[in-house]
Amino acid sequence: MPLRDYISYWKEFIQGDYSSPRGCLYLKDWHLCRDFSAEGVFTLPVYFSSDWLNEYWDFLDVDDYRFIYMGPTGTWSPFHADIFRSFSWSVNICGRKKWLFFPPGQEEALRDCYGGLPYDVTTPALLDNHLHPKHQPCSPPLEVTQEAGEMVFVPSGWHHQVHNLDDTISINHNWVNGCNVANMWHFLQQELCAVQQEVSEWKDSMPDWHNHCQVIMRSCSGINFEEFYHFLKIIAKRRLLVLTKEAGPGKAEGSEGTGLGRQQATFDIGRIAEVLASVVVHPDFQRLDTSVFSPKPEDLLQQLEETVAAATSL
Repeated sequence: MPLRDYISYWKEFIQGDYSSPRGCLYLKDWHLCRDFSAEGVFTLPVYFSSDWLNEYWDFLDVDDYRFIYMGPTGTWSPFHADIFRSFSWSVNICGRKKWLFFPPGQEEALRDCYGGLPYDVTTPALLDNHLHPKHQPCSPPLEVTQEAGEMVFVPSGWHHQVHNLDDTISINHNWVNGCNVANMWHFLQQELCAVQQEVSEWKDSMPDWHNHCQVIMRSCSGINFEEFYHFLKIIAKRRLLVLTKEAGPGKAEGSEGTGLGRQQATFDIGRIAEVLASVVVHPDFQRLDTSVFSPKPEDLLQQLEETVAAATSL
């Protein structure tokens, strides 16, 4: 739906006493920054400026994880945890939101007898002990009311559900950095295991079964082990430039826009090295054809570890 049509719908929805034959429609995941020249529309908060996820996709110039959400009173986002177990932040330009937060692990008590998570944690169906046998010990969610002009930070792995209490417009980013990249790697391992379990009965009869699992994983999750390595590689190379090139105080050619100094670059390289050390020994990563990777994962890991050791000795 074009934006102008959605705004016309929204006006009609309000004039119709917040009712429409088309239902209560929510404009979600609008890539304002990607689709238009949105520089200067807003400034990224300094606390969230180390943003590997959008740095990587900006470098590839194919996608981003910066979104605008807008909708009338009553629009909502169903129960979920954020993509790749990333962090996220959300700022209300106008309106109010009600957030229902569940700390990591608490969502397990909400699974139904088939292992599925609910679409709506406010549904009375959760009280059905036959359908949701684990719900009884579940603690109530952490409830937060977000006012206009306020920002909410969502940590990695916190499942949540969000309701617009007023007509609301918000800016939302997902991002990963050195503080949660290990969570992303853990999530990807879980995702691959889930795919492998689903198609396990064809393991012996399907040629190149392990590669098919990576393809399925990428279609479901948006990334697989190969792309995760390239993600780590791109961020690592940009941080190495900060440490090795002279392009102004604390910056380097090729690192424009990161706003990072030597201390932050060293921290990032150390976290990448820790995760990459786990990646290269993972049996499913070792099944990939890494002969075409440049640099080789083991060579990149050695370079990062040597850089960290040199920085530590200073």
